[in-house]
Amino acid sequence: MNRSTSLHSPTFSPLYRQIKELIMRNLESGEWGPGDPIPSESELAGRFGVSQGTVRKAVDEMAAENLLVRQQGKGTFVATHKDPGSAFRFLRLVPNDGVLRASRSVPLECWRAKAGPDVARTLAIESGAPITILRRLLKLDDEPVVFDEIYLPSELFPDLSLELLGSGESLYGLFESRYGVCMIRADERLRAVAADRVSAELLQLAEGSPLLLVERVTFTYGNKPVEWRRGFYSTRNHHYRNELG
Repeated sequence: MNRSTSLHSPTFSPLYRQIKELIMRNLESGEWGPGDPIPSESELAGRFGVSQGTVRKAVDEMAAENLLVRQQGKGTFVATHKDPGSAFRFLRLVPNDGVLRASRSVPLECWRAKAGPDVARTLAIESGAPITILRRLLKLDDEPVVFDEIYLPSELFPDLSLELLGSGESLYGLFESRYGVCMIRADERLRAVAADRVSAELLQLAEGSPLLLVERVTFTYGNKPVEWRRGFYSTRNHHYRNELG
C-alpha cells in the first residue's frame, strides 16, 4: 500500500482509524464472514504497511464495538449473532433480580406491504417500495416481555416467512446466516406509553398499563439502515439497563 496516497486524507483521521476503516471494508466485502478468524495483527500490519501497535489499536476499538471478538489463545474472530453470548447484545431488558434467563422468540405474523413515507424515510428506500412487516413476541422464561413490530426492506429478505421465523434461530442470526445481512449497530429512542388492547393482551397486562416503547433503527456495514423496529417492553418484572461511560 502507498501510505502517502491511500492512508492520509484531508480529514487527518488517526492512522489506526484508517486501518479500522480498511478492515471494515474487508468485512463488508465478505472477505471475512461472521464467525471467521481474521489474520493476525502481524499479518495485518504487513498487509497494510503499518506497525503492529497501530493494528492492535484498530482491532481493540472494533472489539469494544462488538464487531470483532478476541478469544484467548485462539485469535480474533468476526462477531456473529449465532454466538449464544450475543443474545443480549441488542436487548437491554434485564430481570429485576439480575438473573439472565433463556429467551424465546414467538413469531406471530409476517406479511408484505408497500413502504409508507415514514418507513421509506427511516430505511432510506423509495416510498412504495416492497417491505416485509413481522410481529413477534419475546419471552424470557415463558414470561412475555416484548411485543415487536418490525419493518424490513423486502429486497434484502425476499423469502422471509412465518415458517422461517419459527425455525428456532435468533432473528439476527437468521438474517445473518440466510440473507448475509449483519446487524452491527443500532440507534434507539425510548418513551413511555400506555398499553393498547393488542399489546396488553399479548403481554398479559391490563389495558392502559405503562409500557416502554423502544424504537430502533438497526444498521449493517456502510451505515445502511436495514431494520426499523417498534418494541413494546413490559417493565413489570424487568427494567431497561444501559451502561454509560
